[in-house]
Amino acid sequence: MELPASFIDYTRALLGDEEYDKLAVALQQEPPVSIRLNQLKINHSLSDKVPWSSEGFYLNERLTFTFDPLFHAGCYYVQEASSMFVEQVLRQYITGPVKMLDLCAAPGGKSTHARSVLPEGSLLVANEVIRNRSQILAENLTKWGHPDVVVTNNDPADFSALPSFFDVILTDVPCSGEGMFRKDPVAVDEWSPENVEICWQRQRRIIADIWDTLKPGGIFIYSTCTFNTKEDEENARWIQQEYGGEPLTVQVQEDWNITGNLLSDKRDHSKSSIPVYHFFPHKTKGEGFFLVAFRKPETEEEIPVSSSAKEKAFKKKDKKGAATSSPVSKEHLNMARSWLNDENSDKYILLAEGTNIRAFSHYYINELTTMKQSLKIVSAGIEIGEVKGKDLIPDHALAMCTSLLCREAFATEEINYEQAITYLRKEAIALPATAPRGYVLLTYRHIPLGFVKNIGNRANNLYPQEWRIRSGYLPENIRILSEDVTD
Repeated sequence: MELPASFIDYTRALLGDEEYDKLAVALQQEPPVSIRLNQLKINHSLSDKVPWSSEGFYLNERLTFTFDPLFHAGCYYVQEASSMFVEQVLRQYITGPVKMLDLCAAPGGKSTHARSVLPEGSLLVANEVIRNRSQILAENLTKWGHPDVVVTNNDPADFSALPSFFDVILTDVPCSGEGMFRKDPVAVDEWSPENVEICWQRQRRIIADIWDTLKPGGIFIYSTCTFNTKEDEENARWIQQEYGGEPLTVQVQEDWNITGNLLSDKRDHSKSSIPVYHFFPHKTKGEGFFLVAFRKPETEEEIPVSSSAKEKAFKKKDKKGAATSSPVSKEHLNMARSWLNDENSDKYILLAEGTNIRAFSHYYINELTTMKQSLKIVSAGIEIGEVKGKDLIPDHALAMCTSLLCREAFATEEINYEQAITYLRKEAIALPATAPRGYVLLTYRHIPLGFVKNIGNRANNLYPQEWRIRSGYLPENIRILSEDVTD
């Protein structure tokens, strides 16, 4: 990899010759592979742990992720290790249920991670401004399987209609990508000093658009995957000076080898060092990453959502409700309710939207109504099923949501690896003659993989068409997550 000359000159001046030379060597090496296990679905662990993450692990080699059914079942997420450091802020500063926004969330690494770490009773709103990427985000969160999630597809400015709405905001902002050079050759090709200038200005616009949506006393997390101080320390200082953000110290272990503020100035207290956290690949086992956290001043006045917006919400709801009768009957709703386990079903309300039935938290139903007035909702809660004629067809999201799925409501068939790949390609799958007719839940290594409808001579594959494995061949050397992880 040939690094841009301007990047070399700037970074060498920033780090010094010795540190830069070590970084340059590291950037020529193969990046480590790391995953984060989904403790909702598997309880075991691997040997090489990511030190700052309770669920993160390094792998000795890259798995054949596309051909690992456990990956498609949401049992783990392939996430860069350094970025898992977000967990430390959430665990150290979030002690009770919160409403959290992950503003720049696709493809979903930090969102699935945050959803695992947040206290139960919390609501996560994961947003992505680019439409096709918001669909990928929704897919990954659906596979992760937690019901208390809303996925939106909006520009940051759209959230201005929700003042003082969120308790926690994570802005993993678009950046110049210096920390991803060895993983992404495109990032090297696109890097330039001019692009760095564009990035730090765009990042400030994003922060300005979103700041008022954070409640007084709320937590604001700012992160990038770049090294330079324009996008990192200088923006952190700007947040402190422009908005009065109170910098938060994150407790770290010395052997994590995290680098602190590169712009501290002991001679000028106005430029005193803000606690920030740099990950450099020559010092930590991961890619480049930067994080700083703030608390919004408690004294700042909380801005309520305007009453006119609320009136508009109810009028819109009434008008929509009066337009046509729903194809969803009481019997369909009762059936959908029977598919949910008794332990958690009372915490969720069933919502009929067109021909679909979804489950959403009772506690946050008013927040969902408010968000619908100003945001484009891609998904909310868990899709339970779709009405077609007289039938209610179970949705794939229900199979993925182990906390809501009532396993006893469906016949279950355990399938082997070859059958699982056939299913994930959305090809016809043959069930044993003893398999009952109707909707059947397929499991692989006893973990739900999805539904089929067994009609006797064949089983109709209900796996989502857009999520299917498109490759028609199997690699010669397939490496999947080891058997003992799910025992």
